[in-house]
Amino acid sequence: MDAAVKTPAARRPLSLQTRSLLAAGIALAAFLGLTGFALDTAIYETLRSALHDRLQSYAYGYLANSEVARSKRWSPPEIGPEPRFDRPGSGLYAGVVGPVDVDGAKSEHWRSPSAIGKDLPFEVTLKPGQSAFALVPGKDQDVYVFSLGVMWEVPNRGSVNLTLHIADDAANLQAQLDVFRQTLLVYLGGLGLLLLALLVLTLRWSLRPLRRIAGDLARVEHGQQERLPDRYPSELSGLAANLNEFISSERDHLKRYRNTLADLAHSLKTPLAVMRSQLESGAEGEEFRWTVLEQVGRMDQIVAYQLSRAATSGHTTFVAPIRIEHYAEEIVASLEKVYSTRNILCEFEIAPRALFYGEQGDLMELLGNLLENGFKWARRRVVLTARPLPSPGARRDGLEIVVEDDGEGIAENQVEHLLQRGVRGDERVQGHGIGLAIVQDLVRAYRGELSVGQSPTLGGAAFRVRIKGS
Repeated sequence: MDAAVKTPAARRPLSLQTRSLLAAGIALAAFLGLTGFALDTAIYETLRSALHDRLQSYAYGYLANSEVARSKRWSPPEIGPEPRFDRPGSGLYAGVVGPVDVDGAKSEHWRSPSAIGKDLPFEVTLKPGQSAFALVPGKDQDVYVFSLGVMWEVPNRGSVNLTLHIADDAANLQAQLDVFRQTLLVYLGGLGLLLLALLVLTLRWSLRPLRRIAGDLARVEHGQQERLPDRYPSELSGLAANLNEFISSERDHLKRYRNTLADLAHSLKTPLAVMRSQLESGAEGEEFRWTVLEQVGRMDQIVAYQLSRAATSGHTTFVAPIRIEHYAEEIVASLEKVYSTRNILCEFEIAPRALFYGEQGDLMELLGNLLENGFKWARRRVVLTARPLPSPGARRDGLEIVVEDDGEGIAENQVEHLLQRGVRGDERVQGHGIGLAIVQDLVRAYRGELSVGQSPTLGGAAFRVRIKGS
């Protein structure tokens, strides 16, 4: 037994709201992350600069209240510029070192009471006027050290170069930085959640028209309403209008197909009934033969008409425009062969912007029936005119097609009769008498109108088709 091959289920596409939230969430997280990094860097540099300025001010405070004895030993002030200098282990330290002595060792002149017993990096000596500020790792603790090189004049004893060091425990700055980071995290996190909530509400509000149009389409599909309502934002109003046209077009097509099938079934009943009655009566001979031929011809006429009628697609919203001249030339070339003995001249007056928005077969059927009718009744000339029909407020222009001939024309009181199905202008002329009826059905399917009158230039009949833009 063959093992069933399981195909993985297709992954369901993400909804528009989920996609938008995901993209916006990533962008928001990146923005808040970069903002937090920038603020953290800025506050660190600010705290570090403030610490530098504070330690520098302590150094100047010591220099202002200190002196160097004649023995060139540093004499500090009795009270430091900050009480923590006088409290052991306070985290704020000061010290003074002298130049390298003759034995190659640095001489330490003084340390603040807070630095007693601490292993602090006070070994660096600087030239007079030099200063330095850096984070220095230590054995006991990391400290930020501000160092300042000074030259002290001793009366009658020359000068002495000293380096004053002021240090602060790095944990103090780190504690301030941690407090700021916690506050920043709380505020940025809260702001991110708030913005995300606002984004969700905004997206739900913005996408509500799409959900509404989807719900309306579902109701149309289930027959709960006929069409989409006209209550959408301007960005969706065009889509709703096109969908309404599409729905209306599809309903017209379905209705026409149903009507065509019903008409075909109804129309075939009579010829079939006649032939059946003839068979049941036992009729034979020439009369029976001609009866059958007559009914078969009638059935052929009915089927030809109904098939032509069913083939019309009618008004279509989503369709590419078709230029008319090429198809008109094909039809006229065929008609000139059929009516070659009459030497009929067909002229075109087709505007370049004259376009037919529909199916190619419908255009061929429309032009074919109108031109064939013109060729039938013309003496020498047929004129085909096509031009765009401006339609204010429509997205695309309509179309006007006029076929004129120089024949006898049609009396006004005969127009309505001639446009009826199965009626021919002259019984001596071959045809089914349904060509103009097909034209009428086509024009009606495209929501246009057909009018018949007299040609002002040729004097014969003029058939005018006007299809409005949409």
